[in-house]
Amino acid sequence: MSKELKFGFTLASPGSKQDLVDTVRAAEGYGYDIAVTVDHLGAGRTSPFQGALAAAMVSDTMRVGTFVLNSGYWNPTMLAREVATIQRLTGGRFELGMGTGIIKAMYDAAGIPWQPYRKRLAWLESSVAKVRELIAAESGVDMPPLMLGGASTRTVKLAAENADIVSIAGIVQIPGQPPGALRVLSGDETRKLAAEFREFAGARTPEFNAFVQDVVITDDRRGAAEAIAAEQGGMLSVEGALDSPFLLLGTEEEIADQVVRAHEEYGFTSFYVQRPWMEKLGPAIKRVRAQLG
Repeated sequence: MSKELKFGFTLASPGSKQDLVDTVRAAEGYGYDIAVTVDHLGAGRTSPFQGALAAAMVSDTMRVGTFVLNSGYWNPTMLAREVATIQRLTGGRFELGMGTGIIKAMYDAAGIPWQPYRKRLAWLESSVAKVRELIAAESGVDMPPLMLGGASTRTVKLAAENADIVSIAGIVQIPGQPPGALRVLSGDETRKLAAEFREFAGARTPEFNAFVQDVVITDDRRGAAEAIAAEQGGMLSVEGALDSPFLLLGTEEEIADQVVRAHEEYGFTSFYVQRPWMEKLGPAIKRVRAQLG
C-alpha cells in the first residue's frame, strides 16, 4: 500500500477575498494538498466553480475540486463547459467530484424535483458519461480526475468501477426518517464498504477517500465519543464513535495515530475535513507523514 496520503478541506463559504486568501495560505502551511468546494444552496453559499477557481488563483500549487456536486442540479452539457473552463484556467489542477445529492430541502427550495435514490443514481451515471464524452471532444483539455462519493453499496460499486477517486462520505441516511436525517458510519460499517470497494475495484487502484465528519481536540477521547453518541440519538454507540474513522477524537498525537490506523486498516489514501475542522486537523498532518516516513 502506498504511504503517500493526501489531505483536503472544504472551503465552505468565504466571507471575503481576504478570508479566502487567509484560509488557503493557512492550509498550505499545514500541508494540505487540495481545497474543495461544496454544492449547497441558500443565502451566503459560494458557487462551487467560482470558489474553486478563486482558491486556485491564491495558490500556485494546491489542487482544487468540487466535493461533491449534486448531479441533480446540473445539466451535463452546461457542466462540461464549467469543467473545461476551470481545467484551462487552473492548468489542470482541478478534480471533479460528483454525487447523487442527499439534502431534499435544497432541491425543494430550488424547485428541482426530488427523485428516489435509484433515479438519482441513474442520473449521476448518465451525467458522468455525458461529461466525459463532451470533454473528450474539447481541444487541449483533459478530463480531470473524477471523484464519486457516497456511502451505499451501489454508489461504491459505481465509483470503484468508474472513478479515479472513491469517497466514503462518513454519513448515511437514517431509514424511516425524513430525507437529510443522517448518522455517522461506524467502524464495522466502514470495514464492509472498504471490502466492497476492493472487490468492485479489482485491478483498478482508485484513490480511496474518507470524508471526516468531526475533529475534536481533547485529552478525553471517551468523553468526546460519549457526547457524539448522545447527539446521534442512539444510532451510534460510544464504542462505535471511538472506532469510526470519520470521527477524529483526542490529542494531536492520538488523532495522527487514528489517521495512520485508518490508512492501514481500511486502505484510505486521502482524508478531507470540513472547513471548521481544517485548523484542528492541520497540526496532525506533519505527524502522520513523519510516522509513515
